[in-house]
Order: sequence, then C-alpha cells, then structure tokens
Amino acid sequence: MAPVRDPFRRVRIGLAALVLVLVAGTVGYMVLGFGFLDAVYQTVVTITTVGYGFPHPLHVAGKVFTIFLILGGVGTALYSFSVVLELLIEGHMRDLVRRRSMERNIAHMSGHVVVCGWGRVGREVARFLAAAGREVVVVDRDASRMEEVPYPWIVGDVTDDETLFQAGVERAGTLVAALDTDADNLYVTLAVRSMRPDVQIIARARNESSEPKLLRAGANRVVNPQQLGGDRMAAFVTQPHVVDFVDVVMHDGTLEFRLEELSVSAGSPLTGNTLHAVQLHDRTGALVLAIRRGDGSFATNPSSEVTIEAGDILIGVGTAAQLDALARFAAQ
Repeated sequence: MAPVRDPFRRVRIGLAALVLVLVAGTVGYMVLGFGFLDAVYQTVVTITTVGYGFPHPLHVAGKVFTIFLILGGVGTALYSFSVVLELLIEGHMRDLVRRRSMERNIAHMSGHVVVCGWGRVGREVARFLAAAGREVVVVDRDASRMEEVPYPWIVGDVTDDETLFQAGVERAGTLVAALDTDADNLYVTLAVRSMRPDVQIIARARNESSEPKLLRAGANRVVNPQQLGGDRMAAFVTQPHVVDFVDVVMHDGTLEFRLEELSVSAGSPLTGNTLHAVQLHDRTGALVLAIRRGDGSFATNPSSEVTIEAGDILIGVGTAAQLDALARFAAQ
C-alpha cells in the first residue's frame, strides 16, 4: 500500500531547515563578536540577499563564515519560500483548514458511527445513517475516494490504531467494518474489540466461512451482502408487496408510518405491567409488533396480557408522533 502523500511535509522540512540556518548564523556571528540583535539582523540580511551592509567590520574568519552562510542559507530560504508559495497556490491551505475543521468536529462527537471503508457497502451504510440523523465518520485508505465523501472523514489505514483514534473510536457508539476483504474486517474487529469491549461492531463478510470467525473476534453482528441480496430477490418473487412495504417504511420515508425499536427503562410505567393494563395503543396510537426479551428471544404479535419488563426492546410501528409518545413511556 502506497503511503498517503502529505502536502505539508515539505513545508515542515523547509521551515525547520530555515530555523536551523537562522540559529546557526546567529550563534556564529555572536561568536565573532556581534551582539544578539546584530547577529540576528546580519543572518537575516545575508540569507535573504538584501545586503544592507554589516553593522560591524568583518575580518577573515567573519568573511569565511559569511561565505558558507550564503551558500547554505540562501538556498534554504528560497526553498522554504517556494514550498510555502506552492502550498498557497495549489489550494492546500484551504484543504488544511477544512481538515482541521473536520478534526475538531470529530473530536466533539460522542456515540457516533465509524464506517470503515468507502466502497459500495460503506456508502449505503453512511447514507442511511445520515438520513436517520446519526453522526458518521468515514475512514478509508484511498485518499482519491474521500473527495466525494459528504461526511467527516479520515484518510488512513484502519488496521492502524492511530487512524481509529483519529476517527474517535474511543467515543463511538458503533463501528461498521465494511472493508474490501474479510481479513481486514477481521483485523479491525479484533483491534476495536480490544480497545472498546462495550462498542457495537457490525462487520461485513464476503464469504460464509468468515462469519463465525468475525463473531469469535468480537463482532456483534455479521452481514453478508451477497446473501442478503439473494434473499431479497427471492422475497420479491414470493412476497413482493410485503418487501415493498417494508422497504418504504424502513428506507423510503414517503409513508407516514415507520418502524422503530425502543428500550424500556427500569423507571418506565410500562415495567411490570401488561400491554392491556397500560392501554399503550389507546394512549399513544403506536402498535407493538414484537418484544425482544433480555435473553434475545422474541415475543411476536404479543397479546394484551404479555408483561413488559425492564430492558425489553419494543418493536413498534406508527407515525413519528405516535412513536415519540411510545418512546416517552418507555424511557420514563
């Protein structure tokens, strides 16, 4: 993998060399008997070829030193000025400002989603999350891809811990590993799980044999896009209207109704009560399609006598206002 070109590396080198020449020239003239201010002045006028004259007469040693300072310093000064001018002309300063702005934005994020890989899968994941109002940070090693990314992004190798830290993985709520190879997704999953035992990791798998490995490495969910695509195509054959309805509710947004999951807190009035007792549908208008228990099991199409417990996940359908009302009941 070719390293990402850093347009500011030449500037840093040039400025460091210029400072070194200024220090060396100042110290040299002070050794020759100049005061500090005169030494700095003489060094600057020498390496910039201004030539205002010497504040003190030079003897043989001073002339020899000045010759070497001119030979080394003038070239260094010209190089430094040229790379700074090139930086401004090529627009890198604008890129620097934009990059610093993104870095500050990422530094203030918490609970965001880090999407590793800006391929076809990564693009769709980021687009859907952004449409749902989630903050997204995209990480990819190919700098040429990132110019089109409309979200905060980091260019770097996601198998490098430093790149993950730049993306704010220590504050993220979820990481999506959507890289091109299962080996890279496995490595990222292992690395992130060792850093953050509590973060949710969704990993992409190209091969069916990689799914158990990714789960053992620490992924909470493993998705095989090829398998999902095949299942969806088959569902269009057998139940096209059901698939259309779910797509519209989950992805399109043209229907007023939508699906959401809501966690029931310990202090919620729902805790310890049945659906009938709390009159949930009458009070919110939302319909509870399923309840996921703490052990991972589902109670689908729950009856009115089903008891709701703290930590249950309600899968509800309704309008935005109805689901907001249901969320308030669940979270109280």
